Amino acid sequence: MSDLENFVNQAGRDKLVKDVRKKINELGITYIYYQFISVTGRIVGKGVPADHWENIAAKGFQLVYGATANLFIDRHGDYIGYGPEASELVGLPEPDTFVQLPWDKRVARVFCTCFRNREEDENPGGHLTSDCRGNLKIFQDEFNAKHGMQMRAGTEPEMMWLTKKDNGEPTGDGFSRPYCYHIDQFESLRPVYMKVIEYSRAMGLDVIQGDHEDAPGQLELNFMYDEVLRNADRLTTYRQICAQVAREFNLIACFMSKPFMGVSANGCHTNVSLWKGGDLKSTPIGNNPLPGMDQVFTHISGGENMFMPDPSIDPVKPGPVGLQSIAGLLMHLPALTCLGSPTVNSYRRLWDTGFWAPVYADWGYQNRTCSVRVSAPGRVEYRSVDSTHNPYLMGAGILKAFDDGLEKKLDPGEPEKQNIYEAMKAGKKVQKLPLTLGEALDRLENDDVVRGALPDEMLRVFMHYKRDEWEKFLSAVTQWDVDTYLDILP
Repeated sequence: MSDLENFVNQAGRDKLVKDVRKKINELGITYIYYQFISVTGRIVGKGVPADHWENIAAKGFQLVYGATANLFIDRHGDYIGYGPEASELVGLPEPDTFVQLPWDKRVARVFCTCFRNREEDENPGGHLTSDCRGNLKIFQDEFNAKHGMQMRAGTEPEMMWLTKKDNGEPTGDGFSRPYCYHIDQFESLRPVYMKVIEYSRAMGLDVIQGDHEDAPGQLELNFMYDEVLRNADRLTTYRQICAQVAREFNLIACFMSKPFMGVSANGCHTNVSLWKGGDLKSTPIGNNPLPGMDQVFTHISGGENMFMPDPSIDPVKPGPVGLQSIAGLLMHLPALTCLGSPTVNSYRRLWDTGFWAPVYADWGYQNRTCSVRVSAPGRVEYRSVDSTHNPYLMGAGILKAFDDGLEKKLDPGEPEKQNIYEAMKAGKKVQKLPLTLGEALDRLENDDVVRGALPDEMLRVFMHYKRDEWEKFLSAVTQWDVDTYLDILP
């Protein structure tokens, strides 16, 4: 059987499909968004009346392959990734991701896995490798089977709430002052963040803390960490929630890395660790009845954290698994930078000095000048990630780097205790990360391990998309060009 047929016929799926029907009837759902994630992290898909749930669950929906690249064109006028002659993908829903939208309870959403068309000459009904969510699911299962461990991830999504003009353009001002951790500024955004939390709780995000960050209107709300795939789904859901809240408050929910120079950027530090064992537990978060499937509100907890120090070796350092994983991360940081800082604008964050953006491939304890830091016992924080990243590609890349570190038993060296800039003045040699998208793309292309996180068509689509973005930037005349060179001569 094809991958598509195996997916439809997997054990337990029929029951889940029927359970969704019960939820549709119980909640009064009349419309469903069938969504998957493009190469850049955008949410794409189709909307279908709920009456057709069973048919879509069995047969799927069709959409042009180019939807995996946002159906955008390159600077030559050609569609990115796939031409108009390409077949259409088949999207099939994952019933356990079904949940009601709290801002319009007539509507629900469900994540989908994508397959090649059934009539394709080559590999009909096969897994569509330009489906980044489907790829991460495969890589997660492979890693768990190979190492007997699962990666858990937690993200720190910073974003700015910006005011806008009557015509919809940004005013350039935030909704609050740029005072980091000031409760009064946090309070000024209370109507906004309380609505975000309300919607988040209704969609399975267990929000655990939040604060006002350094930039105008900049908030960070953190939700409970979980297995890497569920974390990616929740970050995607969080972005969808913020976009809706922005519409309700007539604001711009800005995830752009660096909309303003001279203030902090929108980072998205990614905390990771490896665990053995653990149990899946439902966390309803005050919802009764649940506005969706039980699995949406499920988190993994317990088990053995393999990143914790081994007192028989060192009371502070991560244990052998943690050190080898950190070493794998450090070895592949230049290529991973392309996934964590995926836009031209991302590198404005790395160039704007004085705002703790990491640009050197080193690690340490509570050392914000390093790209990788042990932020607390049992986890490491990868800091070279901003809020424009695609969490499915990022998660896949980190899994590949960890796998390489574990397989080769790599050594990360000693943690840096000094400010990295002071250490370098004292003679330490540290690899610098790529500081342009073009350089990062080159490093990705030359890294066999991280490149494996973008299999087959995904790599082709990603490189087409991002090379085109870089070339568009290089060919553009900006206001900086005019200000600098307009009267250069005589």
